[in-house]
Amino acid sequence: PLQQYLIAFPDGRLQALGIAWDARPAAAGGQRWFSLYPQRVEPGDPLHWTGIAQTWNRMCAECHSTQLRKGYDVAADRYETRWEALDVSCEACHGPGSAHVAWADQGGDPDAGLAVKLGEAGAWQIPAAADTARRTPTRATRTEVETCARCHARRALLSEDYVHGSPLLDTHRPALLEEGLYHADGQILDEVYVYGSFLQSRMYAAGVSCSDCHEPHALTLRAEGNALCGQCHRAERYDAAAHHHHAAESAGARCVACHMPARVYMGVDARRDHGFRVPRPDLSSVLGTPNACDGCHADRSGGWAAVTVSEWRGGRAPAPHFAEVLHAGRRGLPGANAALVSLGENPEVPAIVRATALALLAPPMTSAALDALRSALRDSDPLVRLAAVEAVEALPLEARAQWLPPLLGDPLRGVRIAAARALAALPAERLEPGDARALAAALAEYRDAQRTNADGPEAHLSLGALHTAQGDLDAARAAYEQALRLDPSFLPSYVNLADLHRMAGRDELAEQLLWRALDVGGPETPDVHHAFGLLRVRQERFDEALELLRLAAEGNPRRARYAYVYGVALHSQGRTQQALEVLERAHARRPGDPELLLGLATIRRDAGDRAGALRHARALLELAPEDPAARALVGELDPREESAGGSAAP
Repeated sequence: PLQQYLIAFPDGRLQALGIAWDARPAAAGGQRWFSLYPQRVEPGDPLHWTGIAQTWNRMCAECHSTQLRKGYDVAADRYETRWEALDVSCEACHGPGSAHVAWADQGGDPDAGLAVKLGEAGAWQIPAAADTARRTPTRATRTEVETCARCHARRALLSEDYVHGSPLLDTHRPALLEEGLYHADGQILDEVYVYGSFLQSRMYAAGVSCSDCHEPHALTLRAEGNALCGQCHRAERYDAAAHHHHAAESAGARCVACHMPARVYMGVDARRDHGFRVPRPDLSSVLGTPNACDGCHADRSGGWAAVTVSEWRGGRAPAPHFAEVLHAGRRGLPGANAALVSLGENPEVPAIVRATALALLAPPMTSAALDALRSALRDSDPLVRLAAVEAVEALPLEARAQWLPPLLGDPLRGVRIAAARALAALPAERLEPGDARALAAALAEYRDAQRTNADGPEAHLSLGALHTAQGDLDAARAAYEQALRLDPSFLPSYVNLADLHRMAGRDELAEQLLWRALDVGGPETPDVHHAFGLLRVRQERFDEALELLRLAAEGNPRRARYAYVYGVALHSQGRTQQALEVLERAHARRPGDPELLLGLATIRRDAGDRAGALRHARALLELAPEDPAARALVGELDPREESAGGSAAP
C-alpha cells in the first residue's frame, strides 16, 4: 500500500527515502505523499533516509528482489549488489527455471525441475458429521510455508546460499515470541510479519498452508469475506449469530474481526495477525494484552468484554493459556521456571511456544529445568533445539562441553552455529577429535554468517564476542571498532570495547569511549551509565559512581542487575536504608530475581534485621532449592532450619 523511492549513492548503496507515496485508493485515504516518521529525523540518526537503517541493500533487498547477492565489500565499505530480477519473480519462490525451460523444449511434466511447487496434491473437505474440514491426504511437508517464511518472517540472515525447498533454519534464524516483538499471548506487537503468528495457530497444526487461503500468483485471496473461512469451516455453524454474537453483515460478524485483528505498520499498512486465536479479554484484564473486542468497542469500560464473553460461554472458566507462563517468565516471577519447564515439555502446544518457554529459563536452574533442556536438545523440531542450545549457553562451560557437541552436527546450520558459539571458548584438546573437527567447521559457518551481514554493526559485535571468548583480544578490538565505523550510534559496541580495554588494564581508553557513547546516545543510555559507573568504582570515585549507577538502574528498570549493583554500591558506602529501598522497589518489579533476593537477605542481615533477611533468604531457597549457598544462608539465619534440613516453620 505504499511506495518509496530509492536514491542511488556512488558507493552502491540504495537509500529508501523517508517520504512515501500512499498507493491506496483515494477513498481509503490514499493517493498522497506522507512522511513515514511523525517527527523530524535528523541527519546522523540511523532512521534518517541517509542512515544505515534505510539502506535497501541491507534492509529490504533480499525480499524485494530475486536471487540477490548483496556484494558488500568490508574493506572498501561499498556494495556491488546483483540480482536476477528487481522484483519477486517466479524463481524467487520456485527456484531456478532452467529445468522448466527444458520441459518446454522437450515436453513432459510442467512442474519438472521446480524445487518448490505450489501446494501438494489433495483437498480439504468438510465431513458430513463435522463442522471443520479435513485434508485428504494429510499434508506431507511444510516446504511451502518454509519457502514463504524466508520473507514473511521476522528473521536474521545466516547465508545467501539458499537452496530452494530447504528448511528455513538452514539459512535464516527466525525470531521466537520475544518481548518487544510479541505480546505474552503471542499476538503481534512489532513488525514481525506472519510466520511466527501462523506457527502458533491451530490452522498450521492441522496442515493448512499459505496457498490454501492466498493465491500467490494473482496476489489475491481464494475467496472474499467470510467465504474464505467457509472453505473449511461450515458456514451454518460459524457464520451465524449464535457463534459470533453480532448482527449479520456487520463489521463484528466478519471472521477476521475477532480472529485476525490488524495492526498498522509504516503508517498505512494494516497487517492481520495470523495466529487465528480466540479473543481472550480475560487475559487483557490480568496481563494487559490487547484483544479484538476492545479494538472495536473502545468506548466500553475496562473488563466489559471479559464479562460479556464469559456470559456467551455460559460462565464456563476459560482454558489456561500459555500467556500466563510467558508473562511470568518475562517478569521473573516466583515459580516461573517450573511453569516454563512444564510448558516447554508440553507436546500439545505449538513448537514456537515451547521454544520461547525454554529460551526464558533463567538461572538458577533446577534439575528439572536441566533435564528439560537436555531433552529439548534432541527434539524433532529445530526451533526447540535452537532455543535449548541458546539456553544452555548460559550454563557453565563444563555443562556446555558435555551436552552440546552432538549439536555441532545438526542437519540445520542455525542450530550448528548456535552450538559452536556456545562452545567457542572450549579448547579443542578437551574434545574428541571428531567433535573438535565439527566445532571448527561450525565456527567457520558462524563466521561466514557474520560476514554475510558484515554491512551491519551487529555482525561485528558478534565477531568481537567470539574473538573475546577465544582470547584473541586484538581481533575483538578490531571487530568492535569496525562496528563503530559502520554505525557510530550503535551503543553496544562502545560498551563491549570499553570492557575489552578494562580486561587489558586500559581504563583511560575505556573512559574516553564511554564519554563518546554518552555524547552519541544522549541521556537515555542505561548500559553506558552502568559500564561507566563500574569504571568509577574501580577508580574509587564513589560519588560519581553512585550517580551513574543510579541513572542505569532508573533508566532501565527491567534490568534487575542494574538495581542490584546500585543497591550493593549504596550499602558499601554506608547508605544502607537507601540501598534497601532501591532493592525492594526492584524486587517488587521482579520478585523472582535471585540476585535481588540475595542482596536483600545479606544487607538486612548485616543491618541486624534477621527476620527480614530470613524472609528473603527463604524466598531465595524456594527459588533455588538445590543451591547449597542459599540453604547455607537460611541455616545461618535460622539454625533450626539447618538442623531440620530446611523444614522449620516460618
